[in-house]
Amino acid sequence: MKRVIQFTKLRFLMIILSLLLIIGGAMGYFLRGGFNLGIDFTAGLTEQIQITPGTAEASIEQVRSSLADLGDFDLQVVGNPDNQEFIVKVRAPSDDKSFQERMERQIFTLLAAAFDAENVQVKQSDFIGPRYSKDLAVQTVSIVLVALVLILLYTAFRFKLTFAVAAVICLIHDVLVMMGVLAVFQLEVTTTTVAAILTIIGYSLNDTIVIFDRIRENQGLLRDAEFGLIVNTSITQSLSRTLLTSLTTLFAVVAIYIFATSSIRDFGLNLIIGVVVGTYSTIFIASPIVLGWQRSISKRRRRRDVQRYGRGTSSLPHAAAAASGDAAGVPAGGPAKGLPSEGARGAEGARGAEGARGAESAESETRARVAVTRTQPSRHKSSGKKKKKKKK
Repeated sequence: MKRVIQFTKLRFLMIILSLLLIIGGAMGYFLRGGFNLGIDFTAGLTEQIQITPGTAEASIEQVRSSLADLGDFDLQVVGNPDNQEFIVKVRAPSDDKSFQERMERQIFTLLAAAFDAENVQVKQSDFIGPRYSKDLAVQTVSIVLVALVLILLYTAFRFKLTFAVAAVICLIHDVLVMMGVLAVFQLEVTTTTVAAILTIIGYSLNDTIVIFDRIRENQGLLRDAEFGLIVNTSITQSLSRTLLTSLTTLFAVVAIYIFATSSIRDFGLNLIIGVVVGTYSTIFIASPIVLGWQRSISKRRRRRDVQRYGRGTSSLPHAAAAASGDAAGVPAGGPAKGLPSEGARGAEGARGAEGARGAESAESETRARVAVTRTQPSRHKSSGKKKKKKKK
């Protein structure tokens, strides 16, 4: 087998690194004023508009400057920039019931003033109310929690509770790191982001299950090996598969990020972060947690054995052998002077047994000869009497 890489030696360093990433994400969340929630999680208006190409030139900078009077809004390009299609998102206050109608009219008026009304086309207009956005946020959190609970139950049924808890902690770690990156860099959080998080949970779990399955197989093959060696061996055996899967996935996701636009591009960026974090946590977070838990279980068992049998537990077999020797009349330190040793007694016993078998065989042969000599005269006498009777 190829050389085993000692991944678990770096477990404390990697756990500290993960804690720093999570703490940094939490600090970024509070310092940057929370997440950059999209229209999906905040009430607002989303409009897809197009400035007729050929008749009027409209870049994203020109459209943004023309809509400056809207205040807080988001602007994105849809598809090919030559088509001059844009998505405008404006957040709505919670108590303004006429916001949708008023904002649609204001957006069209500002764009018409900059590019002429004939060149402005409204292709789609969607409004999300405050109640719907709040329900959507609650449902998103519920979906993630239900997914984690189901994963815990499945892993506990497939392996052991130790492996199940380690897998769930690894997935929570991935989600926290991703949310920290979103908070620090103020990436927009939408339903597409939730889809990316759920995708990464499944991807990371798949890698973790592969390594756990290899650990379970090696526990049966390497029964006398220390559990840390089993873990490192399993990770090393699965490393090529993990790296190939991660790299091929990254190639596809990077292509999505480079060539896509709008929310699909954000989805690709979230997947890039998730794939890197998921691969890292599978190797350096999930397996070391199992190792630490198993070692703590072994320590508790040894402590319980010491309390039950004492510190001389390992010498109990020798003590039992000495006790059996005393009961047989043999001293514990060996045979006394003047007495034959066990080897000598065994040799003498063997020679005595062979001699006894030889004497028995000789005696049986002698008895057979005597029986033959006794039966022969009787046969001659009987035959002579028969002849005499015939002569008469």
